[in-house]
Amino acid sequence: MTKEELKKAALDYHQGGKIEINVKTSVASQDDLSLAYSPGVAYPCLEIEKDANKGYELTNRSNLVGVISNGTAILGLGDLGALASKPVMEGKSVLFKRFAGIDAFDIELDEKDPKKLVDIVRALAPTFGGINLEDIKAPECFYIETELKKILDIPIMHDDQHGTAIICTAGIINGAKIVNKNINDLRVVVCGAGGAAISCATMARALGVKDIVMFDSKGALTTDRSGLDEYKRAFAVDKAKLAKQGRSVDSYKDALKGADVLLGLSRADIISEDDIAGMSENPLIFVMSNPNPEIAPALARKARPDAIIATGRSDEPNQINNVLGFPYIFKGALSVSAKAINEEMKMAAANALAELARDAMPSDIKAALESIHGRKIEFGKEYVIPSPFDPRLLEKVSGAVADAARKSGVARK
Repeated sequence: MTKEELKKAALDYHQGGKIEINVKTSVASQDDLSLAYSPGVAYPCLEIEKDANKGYELTNRSNLVGVISNGTAILGLGDLGALASKPVMEGKSVLFKRFAGIDAFDIELDEKDPKKLVDIVRALAPTFGGINLEDIKAPECFYIETELKKILDIPIMHDDQHGTAIICTAGIINGAKIVNKNINDLRVVVCGAGGAAISCATMARALGVKDIVMFDSKGALTTDRSGLDEYKRAFAVDKAKLAKQGRSVDSYKDALKGADVLLGLSRADIISEDDIAGMSENPLIFVMSNPNPEIAPALARKARPDAIIATGRSDEPNQINNVLGFPYIFKGALSVSAKAINEEMKMAAANALAELARDAMPSDIKAALESIHGRKIEFGKEYVIPSPFDPRLLEKVSGAVADAARKSGVARK
């Protein structure tokens, strides 16, 4: 499909929007009306007033997520505004329903002040069992999520950060197994220092990775740089100390010499074949900028045929796709009426995804996935992350998340 054909097909697909509201209960008689609204509706109101937890039983709150954005970081397109984010937020709602049976409202807020946005979302919270923040630029996204977690007792997750990080972490777990490298010994270079990049690096560190060099648009994050915010400072490296080890971080190319992992979370086409030529044997090259990655997969394969390559694209193997994460993470959290989505739940999701890719696959599922993807499906360099169409995802990932919520003490039931 050419770019123009894709544009026309996409615009046709989105005509009139992608979601609607349906009624679950009967509204066929006068008696039904008296139960659905006045006078019968007063009884659940009074029950909820006495016990707020009844809100999960007597309303759709237990299966309803708010997908909320201010449009300041839409995909890889930047700040297009709240209204322009609506197709993405509608799409997210579609995926919640399709993959996890979760109802979702998309809410686009014309507000860039992070403190005001926090207050608006706080006021909306009684409607939802969980809130999926989306496409909010860094560093504001960190502040907004952190503040909401402090004041609300429902699951909150900025999916651009954590969804990407969870899938990426699953890929690192399996990639390291395939190439027989110890996670603790991996040298990682991160191109990009926005919300997703910092979350990916944070989860990699929690996994056991010790050696991480991160680049923003001005260069490597180093301890001698001024003006770094607290989130970037957490990944600043000692340039002089690295120099004593014979390592330079003056450029991506320098830092990538001998590196085991490249995480690209910046913009299209900034990495060249020459840049990755000096990486270690069997490198993991995860270039996740959308819609076009930091280096085209074909060029990466030509330069490094020994690499495990992952992108955000659905037309390439090893798609680091948030749809593998957020529907099942929220499903697991909602199933136990969790008060939060914590680090234990996120790591449980990553491990469950990694395990599922390694698990023996029933022949009927294997045949179906190979038909969908048009290629052989088996654990290896071109299948380190499960297919988003694997029907086992719901039970596997949601179950792991719910179990982690219980063990970490944030489950209400």
